[in-house]
Amino acid sequence: MSIEKNVIQPETPFASERVAPGTVWVERTGTRTFIGDNGRGDKVLIGPDTEPGHFRPGELLKLALIGCAGMSMDAVVARRLGEDFPATLWAHGVADPNEDRYDRIAEEIALDLASLDEAEQAKLRKIISAALDKSCTVARSVKGAIELDKTIAGEPTA
Repeated sequence: MSIEKNVIQPETPFASERVAPGTVWVERTGTRTFIGDNGRGDKVLIGPDTEPGHFRPGELLKLALIGCAGMSMDAVVARRLGEDFPATLWAHGVADPNEDRYDRIAEEIALDLASLDEAEQAKLRKIISAALDKSCTVARSVKGAIELDKTIAGEPTA
């Protein structure tokens, strides 16, 4: 891959045009296996679950959702729980085999809110939900196509 004036050229014999910033791509590495590239030197293996170290595309979609949620909520949670707060985020969902698509994904955000009283916990859950609704590009992009259920620190959100 060559980089020239913020324009990236993938190393593939089929690259017919230069790739602008913000573009990602995959290159085939074998039967149903690919390597994804973001142009910054980061790579991810994509393929079936029978291939060690590979993510299935649906797993990447779910990771994108919860990764975006984590990034979107990080600052507001850090202001209330401290910079080193622990958090684990899950995305639960299985594609509908008849339609071969995800119609519902449940996002679950686990946080330790024991240092906050009940009113502060409820307020933080609302703030997190608002931050996700406003700032999570991935969730905003799939909204309407996939139903997203959210649970924040043990409480479902509307």
